Amino acid sequence: MSKISTPKRTAPKRTAPRTILVAIAAIALILFILAYRTRGASFRWDLFWSTLDRVDWRWLIVSICLILLSNIGRALRWQVMLRPLGRSLGVWKLTSDTLIGLAATVLLGRVGEAVRPYLVSTQTGLPLSSQAAVWFLERTLDLLVILLVLGCALAWIPMRSPHFDPEIRGVLAAGGYVLGIMGVICLVLLFAFRHPGRQAQRRILSALTFLPPEHYSRAERMLEAFSQGVDCTRDPRSMTLLAGYTVLEWMILVASCGALLQGFPVTSQLGALDVLVLLGFGSVGGVVQVPGLGGGTQVAMIVALTKIYQVPLEAATGVAILFWVVSFVAMVPVGLACAFHEGINWSKLKLLSAKQILEEPGPGADEPQRK
Repeated sequence: MSKISTPKRTAPKRTAPRTILVAIAAIALILFILAYRTRGASFRWDLFWSTLDRVDWRWLIVSICLILLSNIGRALRWQVMLRPLGRSLGVWKLTSDTLIGLAATVLLGRVGEAVRPYLVSTQTGLPLSSQAAVWFLERTLDLLVILLVLGCALAWIPMRSPHFDPEIRGVLAAGGYVLGIMGVICLVLLFAFRHPGRQAQRRILSALTFLPPEHYSRAERMLEAFSQGVDCTRDPRSMTLLAGYTVLEWMILVASCGALLQGFPVTSQLGALDVLVLLGFGSVGGVVQVPGLGGGTQVAMIVALTKIYQVPLEAATGVAILFWVVSFVAMVPVGLACAFHEGINWSKLKLLSAKQILEEPGPGADEPQRK
């Protein structure tokens, strides 16, 4: 089995300026949105700081503990998806890999998503492509929950919340129905891909023959990875466990978000459905991830709090920043501690681009670079 080659020294010099430019662009975008929202009025820094000063830190600690606990649900779900492949890892080992992967995602952006499948593949001796397929299925399950929950919440809240103006109420209801329909479509596709003959995969590929060869090949690889991941759902017991662990994980995430919102006087009166809406907005915004800065999550939360719940911009900004800290940044020290405990050389691991990791052939590859 070939060794994983150490990235060339010139790689960081090429990627560092690009990362800095992306970070500057993200900061500029956030500042532009704030400037647009506050045109004609000054940003009340006293309200912003008082929002952070008045937070109940007991609720914040509860929220952080719950967000860390949710990773056990992710580990249990990954463990179920390993069983059809004839491999098994302990829950604590998978939890450690999950935390390391999340820390990598916060620090490196979406490139860090490849770290967890890479670690699991090296520890189980399985091909990395199989763990990429598991990761793809995991993302699909989470997306399905986000679409269904956020869609139902957006469609239901305007009916029972008279403080929305008619325009916002119509937009929320329409958006809720659209997201709900998308969730149902994802659910139908998930069950269609469970067919052992892979008819759905062949039909989709036959409909994509108009694509250029490069794009067609990429679509073929993605569909094949998704089909491999769905293989583990053909067993009714495994499907039930996956659904149960997914629901468990998101119940903990909802509780974490609710605890955080309880800590702010300005959001402490929000109910369970309001928590679902804000968590959905934050999750959708998290798709845009700038290394070390986040970005999309904060903007989505600010928009939801100001436009839907009429929270002052300065208070919404404080809530959004702490939401991002609890949901993402809190993972970093724990993930780095797990990496240190595993003996992983973080400085070398972070130099592996997603392309380098995902193109590594063969079962398992070698152990991660260690100190």
